[in-house]
Amino acid sequence: MEYVKLGGTGLDVSPIAIGAMTYGRPDQGHPAWSLPEEESRPLIKHALEQGINFFDSANLYSLGSSEEILGRALRDFADRDDVVIATKLRHPMRPGPNGKGLSRKAVMTEIDHSLRRLGTDYVDLYQIHRNDPSTPLEETLEALHDLVKAGKVRYLGASSMHAWEFSKALHLQKANGWARFVSMQDHYNLLAREEEREMLPLCADEGVGTIVWSPLARGRLARAWDDNATARSETDGGYADLLYSTPDSDRQIVDAVGAVADARGVSRAQIALAWLRANPVVVAPLVGANSTRHIDEAVASLDIVLTDDEIAQLERPYTPRYDFQGISSDAELQRIAARIPQMTVSR
Repeated sequence: MEYVKLGGTGLDVSPIAIGAMTYGRPDQGHPAWSLPEEESRPLIKHALEQGINFFDSANLYSLGSSEEILGRALRDFADRDDVVIATKLRHPMRPGPNGKGLSRKAVMTEIDHSLRRLGTDYVDLYQIHRNDPSTPLEETLEALHDLVKAGKVRYLGASSMHAWEFSKALHLQKANGWARFVSMQDHYNLLAREEEREMLPLCADEGVGTIVWSPLARGRLARAWDDNATARSETDGGYADLLYSTPDSDRQIVDAVGAVADARGVSRAQIALAWLRANPVVVAPLVGANSTRHIDEAVASLDIVLTDDEIAQLERPYTPRYDFQGISSDAELQRIAARIPQMTVSR
């Protein structure tokens, strides 16, 4: 395994990250496709054996049990100093007026809960899961800075938002001498490339590394178009259909992935992940592995260097689509979903 720097930092991370959303008690606020602890632990151990040192969770995942499972596995199978643990906050964790969000109270409360569940004294990367429009941005950023100074957090990261929002946050952090976001966790894959317009150039200019969620488009890029859907895509309430709402061009892209994979004699997943690695601002895709095969394919993708012709073949069918990166509430998502059939996109 050859490690890479996380953005402009000195932190070495594996170019594959394990997304721990896959691991958690299904009876604790998570869908049936999440794996219980006895099935999760061998996968986490296998990832470590393959040289992966980067693991991402969130307080929301299975209402904390994802962090608990990950923390116990890393305690048993790894040296804490050798692994990079990332987690997130923002979404509701309990009923009541202060059970969610990015207020100073929430930030200070949720880091302690996450540290307890993970069984560690510090988190390597603490990320805001989405923006919180009900809290002044300055309040959130100063509270996050204080966590770094208190030693509870090593680095700060953000997740899906508009580029102008991220630019504003970076400006405020620099102007006030606060610890800056070093990473952006965003939605980016061959079926969702809107981040190339503004966010990825911004991150490249600011020295921010990106960590990609849904790198295989809910499994669409890992199988032929007419193959059966994955367990997750069948239980996500139609969210994947909103993310990938241009079936004609999407099918052409999926077919192109298959053609390149067949020509090379490798899996479709390896090609889709290798395409991400061709973008220097991408640090690591988040792989939600529910089998050792998924981990091995992700690691094998690191050896694939696509040619310019192959990249052009994969990218050519893409058409613009709605960008959901900045959505911060379910209500907003539903309003947009209601307009999708009538929506036209002009660039």
